[in-house]
Amino acid sequence: MEKLLESVKHAGLKRRWLLIMPIVFITYSLAYLDRANYGFAAASGMAEDLNITPGMSSLLGALFFLGYFFFQVPGAIYAQKKSVKKLIFVSLILWGGLATLTGIVSNAYMLIGIRFMLGVVEAAVMPAMLVYLCYWFTKAERSRANTVLILGNPVTMLWMSVVSGYLVAHFSWRWMFIVEGLPAVIWAFIWWRLVDERPAQAKWLTVEEKTELQSRLDAEQVGIKPVKNYAEAFRSPRVLLLAAQYFCWSIGVYGFVLWLPTIIKKGMQMDMVEAGWLSALPYLAAVIGMVLVSWASDKTQKRKAFVWPPLLLAAVAFYGSYALGTEHFWWSYSLLVIAGACMYAPYGPFFAIVPEILPANVAGGAMALINSLGALGSFAGSYLVGYLNGVTGTLSASYLFMSGALLVSVVLTLLLKPDSKARPLSDKPGVGSAPAHS
Repeated sequence: MEKLLESVKHAGLKRRWLLIMPIVFITYSLAYLDRANYGFAAASGMAEDLNITPGMSSLLGALFFLGYFFFQVPGAIYAQKKSVKKLIFVSLILWGGLATLTGIVSNAYMLIGIRFMLGVVEAAVMPAMLVYLCYWFTKAERSRANTVLILGNPVTMLWMSVVSGYLVAHFSWRWMFIVEGLPAVIWAFIWWRLVDERPAQAKWLTVEEKTELQSRLDAEQVGIKPVKNYAEAFRSPRVLLLAAQYFCWSIGVYGFVLWLPTIIKKGMQMDMVEAGWLSALPYLAAVIGMVLVSWASDKTQKRKAFVWPPLLLAAVAFYGSYALGTEHFWWSYSLLVIAGACMYAPYGPFFAIVPEILPANVAGGAMALINSLGALGSFAGSYLVGYLNGVTGTLSASYLFMSGALLVSVVLTLLLKPDSKARPLSDKPGVGSAPAHS
């Protein structure tokens, strides 16, 4: 009876998942839509329409990440010191507008400017959202919360691959950008209406629930070594190691994301609708992998052990796909599905590591630094995979490159030594100070 009364008393804390996470998921999903649909345009006539050379096409695909790299940390610091809500509202309007403008460009130079600015505008979205989740969810919940956020990535790729294929096939690549850019502008006003910046501002939480949640979040900071400023956090060996690891990991992920439709279309001659359906399947597998891995990570309160094994499997799958070649298309494609799923699976536990090794005053900036190095890796991956495809005329070099980058990320993950002093807290009501699993 006592447990039942305690559960009813803190029912608002359970409502966080129903009221916050759908908003977070949709917002990041729209951001991912407007950065990843370039791959479909590149595979469906945009280069011919705008007189884009293969080398320039690779650069255009990668330019987004260059803008993304430079503005990560400033955006995250603004989100942490000022307002996540305001930052995301303005970003939604700007990136939706830029994505729509992509559909009416008349030459490659306009496209260069838009792709770079799209990266600038979207730069703060991921770190700002991770900061936001740290305001609302405890360590015992954070891998799952991060995963719901990042599920916006593969779930978007899942439906976008099909929808973009149809839009390109039945209309044009221009209409694809226009139709897929407008929802972000509309969603900006829904975001502004629905989001509460902090638990203290939420009318749907009782005073007791706000106090309970804040006490848990405050108690988590006790076991973490103080860090006085961002400069000190950015010099931390563990932060630098995580940044290098994420750089290599992102080479594989974004080489895969941007060029998968082209890889599939080259491997088996087919139209964009068929390529769209085949491009969707790796992301369906990724969704399943992410959910299972994040649940297991939160259940065991282990992070590193749920990051490197999936990345190792992804590296092996890429190599296997390379070894089989396009003459065994369906076996090679099956390995690409495994590689895609395994590259996405560890995101939740990976981004749960930083708030567990750094205090709240600098965790947001550190996550932004790591994500910005990931953006640089994304730039390298999307550019070099496209370049290798164009120069060699085959997919073999791309597979080897992505496989090698993922292997390096595995080694760097194994080198990470997490802080054993910080103890997780249970996410059950009324146990704010009890130590959980080691």
